[in-house]
Amino acid sequence: MSLGELDVASACPRWLRNTAISVVFALALTMPGLALAAAASPDAPHLDGTALGLIWGLPFVGILLSIALFPLFAPHFWEEHFGKVSAFWALAFLVPFLAIFGADLTLYSVLHTALLEYIPFIILLFALFTVAGGISLKGAMSGSPLSNTAMLAVGTSIASWTGTTGASMLLIRPMLQANKWRKKVVHIVVFFIFLVSNIGGALTPLGDPPLFLGFLKGVEFFWTTTHLFLETLFLAIPLLALFFLIDTFYYRRETARPPTDGMPAKLGVEGLINVVFLAGIVGAVLLSGVWDPGVSITIYHNELPIQNITRDVLLVAIAFLSLRFTPKSTHETNAFSWGPMKEVAKLFASIFLTIVPVIAILRAGPDGALNGIVAMVTNDDGSANNAMYFWLTGALSSFLDNAPTYLVFFNLAGGDAHRLMYDLPLTLAAISCGAVFMGANTYIGNAPNFMVKAIAESRGVRMPSFFGYMAWSAGILVPFFLLVTWIFF
Repeated sequence: MSLGELDVASACPRWLRNTAISVVFALALTMPGLALAAAASPDAPHLDGTALGLIWGLPFVGILLSIALFPLFAPHFWEEHFGKVSAFWALAFLVPFLAIFGADLTLYSVLHTALLEYIPFIILLFALFTVAGGISLKGAMSGSPLSNTAMLAVGTSIASWTGTTGASMLLIRPMLQANKWRKKVVHIVVFFIFLVSNIGGALTPLGDPPLFLGFLKGVEFFWTTTHLFLETLFLAIPLLALFFLIDTFYYRRETARPPTDGMPAKLGVEGLINVVFLAGIVGAVLLSGVWDPGVSITIYHNELPIQNITRDVLLVAIAFLSLRFTPKSTHETNAFSWGPMKEVAKLFASIFLTIVPVIAILRAGPDGALNGIVAMVTNDDGSANNAMYFWLTGALSSFLDNAPTYLVFFNLAGGDAHRLMYDLPLTLAAISCGAVFMGANTYIGNAPNFMVKAIAESRGVRMPSFFGYMAWSAGILVPFFLLVTWIFF
């Protein structure tokens, strides 16, 4: 299928259409068991984290190591079979889990992960990826250090309002297009991930999923705007300045110069209808946080609030409207393809499943196999160790999904949003900053990281390996995080 032949039916990839059909069919089969409810089912199965040893984390470690090592040592195998590798590690968790804990708890855990976490996660990414992919910036973007820094600054500024995924998908293609004549562009993508895909999303609940979970728990919408502003500014301005210096260094060593033939003299935007759709995505997500009719649908003990279902339906509808009304030429200009979305969907399916026992162990607190982590966030006098909250939330967010990691430490700190906001604001700020900022430490710390990497590689950029990227983040970000700790926590 060529991009020139896109329409509302064919534009959606076969794997996504098949998945949607399967989900609808499964819901139809379970429809007799659906019930409207205002509270969680009292007889829901429970996974006791105190009964789990660290061996249950091996499948999760396995998928992480596969993502890290296969592209480095067996890139062709990985390109062809990453979906099979992902399925292998998911089964390495599910099969023994089923054998030991039985079908009831297994089915509950899988449905809980799929319905409440993975599917909403993928739907939001799908909507942002689709809509942002329908916006094309055109004009005299020369790929100079000044224009690159300006674009990073814009992306960092809007990420808290469009989401880090939305800002990343909106700007990564124009950034790559502006610099396609340059030989050294890896540093541009790396700093893009640092700033646009992570740090820029710290100022509102719309910016990053952990903060949105905090909003749903009762944290006021603008609390992060006022309490994380200085920390965000402290990171963003020096990183932009450092990027400008590094980019200038590489720019002066380029032998080629940016092409000017055929380029519009002024900046322009194609696919403006998608700006409206992007606002619709923001509105749909915000709606799910402020509208609570107190009604939900229960599927095998898993409660799905009606506002979340409404949000997801709206997001899917917006994505398909975007596909319908976006000019084919805009997709062609963006070299729009479903490859990055397909890769994220397959790999994160395994990550979301294999992380189940790891999160359960963490939630067990001092009685779990990871009780040493819990002890580290508490001082001898019982007060919160804010520096350790920042670093442990951040370290785990670098490798686990940062949204459930945020919740774990939010609950460890008491779980009372009002008390955290007004009595322990530094503790809540440390947890929030750790979850958002340190998602930039690895490719899997935040979903847009992986998507940006995949898009860059599809454009011919040879991105660093998993550990190669960590060398960048350790060398550049960690010193700044140490300063953040010293100054703020």
